[in-house]
Amino acid sequence: MKKLLFSLLAFSAWAAPALAQTGTTQNPNRIDGYGAPVSPSVPVSRAADETTIDIIGGYYQQTGSHGAVEGGRGTQQLTDVPPAIIVNVPLDTVSRLTVNVGADFYASASTDRIDFALSTPSAHDVRFHGDFGYSREQKAKGTIWGVGAGVSKEYDYLSFNVAGSFAKTSQDGNRQLSLAGQVFLDQVTLITPLELRSTYTSTNPNARADKNYGTDTRQTYNFTASYSQVLTKRLQAAVSTELVSQNGLLSTPFHRVYFKDNPDPNLAPTLGSDFSTRFPRAARIEALPRSRFKYPVSLRLNYYASDLIQIRGFYRFYNDNFGITAHTFELELPVKVSQFFVVYPFYRYHTQTAATYFAPFAQHSVNDQYYTSDYDLSAFSANKVGLGLRYSPVYGIGRFRVPGKNAQGLPRVMRLKSLDLRYANYQQTGSTIYTAENRADLKANIVSFDLGFAL
Repeated sequence: MKKLLFSLLAFSAWAAPALAQTGTTQNPNRIDGYGAPVSPSVPVSRAADETTIDIIGGYYQQTGSHGAVEGGRGTQQLTDVPPAIIVNVPLDTVSRLTVNVGADFYASASTDRIDFALSTPSAHDVRFHGDFGYSREQKAKGTIWGVGAGVSKEYDYLSFNVAGSFAKTSQDGNRQLSLAGQVFLDQVTLITPLELRSTYTSTNPNARADKNYGTDTRQTYNFTASYSQVLTKRLQAAVSTELVSQNGLLSTPFHRVYFKDNPDPNLAPTLGSDFSTRFPRAARIEALPRSRFKYPVSLRLNYYASDLIQIRGFYRFYNDNFGITAHTFELELPVKVSQFFVVYPFYRYHTQTAATYFAPFAQHSVNDQYYTSDYDLSAFSANKVGLGLRYSPVYGIGRFRVPGKNAQGLPRVMRLKSLDLRYANYQQTGSTIYTAENRADLKANIVSFDLGFAL
């Protein structure tokens, strides 16, 4: 369930450039539902005075055998259907309003393991989100500033955010400096594993119905700076960083951790064939420091090899005070098959070291101050490969009337301007520093679409 909260990608290369890693591991091609759109921009090939509407959605499915709910073993099966609507409205010639609303309808087999019961309420959930941004441009000065706010809510999580941004473009349009800041204020319900609740005994079935979990908070402060420049007629470059400071609850309260030397017996219920074999020693709740600082740096290069082919490259270096160092490489190759039809294969490689506090199932000691068996914090490499298709004819794909009239008193017409389809396959491979049974093995398939309308 918390995988949804840490995924800060918007159907990979559609909504925005790849963000610096802000959670643990980013799920591939996930909707970036929260985070106010503080820098509204006009989608490519649409007039600046048009209201644009993007309907995006898809289907995400993953499998794996190292679920953190069961202490680093057990299912990681997850499916997600994440529809969203992004509306970009020009209020006048210099200001715009952006609205991003949507939901994640997901089913997570691993969260059934919190209570050792199938089809619990946490196994099927919905995350709703809404974000609102306003920007104003001063064309004579080449500046754009923006403000925004948003909210995200699900079964055990409530998040509010506020944001602001500023961008300065040179007079010749070849250089731009962008600055943005964002604050997230989160409240988390402390849902703990069944056998670790104060009301639990092996003969007390009512422990599953105990709703007095309590709450905790987390604050996240993001500062992003990027500088882009046109180097030649064919080459563009951008350098950016996203500094992140987090304080408060950074662990997940329903993640179990098992120890090699815990003298306490495991009082969890006897497990059925749908669950991992019960470990004889008791688990504890995941414990991580209450502060974290992340400092990634990235470089993006766009090269126009010809009128028909582009080469888009991206590299990111990531480090944090949890001990994770990561490198990410991305390559996208848009090929213009016809004047209106583009095919773009893409590939992403990511590798990272493990957090200081990570160890596989039953390898921690009870003397450790901090401990986790969440494989998002393990050492692994990941490959994502896929193909995208974009169709965007000059006069649109189709048009239809909508209620109301335009400024000339004529019936309003909505046009379907573009269609994007993407498929990606994602695979994690654990580091050889672990035994074969303790290596990450998450796999995912993602199908997504974007319908672009103009009014």
